Amino acid sequence: MSEAAEAKAAIGPLDIGRVMAALPHRYPMLLVDRVEELVPDRSIRAIKAVTINEGFFQGHFPGRPIMPGVLIVEALAQAAGILAVESLGLAGSGKLVYFMAIEEAKFRKPVEPGVLLTLEVEFVQKRSSVCKFAGRAMLGDQVAATANFTAMIADPPKPA
Repeated sequence: MSEAAEAKAAIGPLDIGRVMAALPHRYPMLLVDRVEELVPDRSIRAIKAVTINEGFFQGHFPGRPIMPGVLIVEALAQAAGILAVESLGLAGSGKLVYFMAIEEAKFRKPVEPGVLLTLEVEFVQKRSSVCKFAGRAMLGDQVAATANFTAMIADPPKPA
């Protein structure tokens, strides 16, 4: 696809209502506040507004609040989930996107309260039910974290 055609195919911004329609996560585990741009079958750029009101800052760390690395990776995975669901036409289908693997996670800069964390994720490989992604979390033009991960798209578990 040419860059002009790709730009035309891009969607966004998506507000919190559209984010919640694509993901089953809710407070306090919903870690994507807005999608700036989504290019189906290719990439997503989303935002997490990091505020001091996040519950994890009470204990991580008192006097030096830093967003836990595992939650930065989770935010990237949620952005990837939106990308997968929107690209595969599964929004509102009830399908879930499950982590299968996290590889090469690296943390470069602490994420502190009061910042906008930009979540950039690209498809590396896409199949019908398993997708691979590369993601990076940015603070302005500085890399806060990177990770490669694999996810599976499946039906939710049946109630017991």
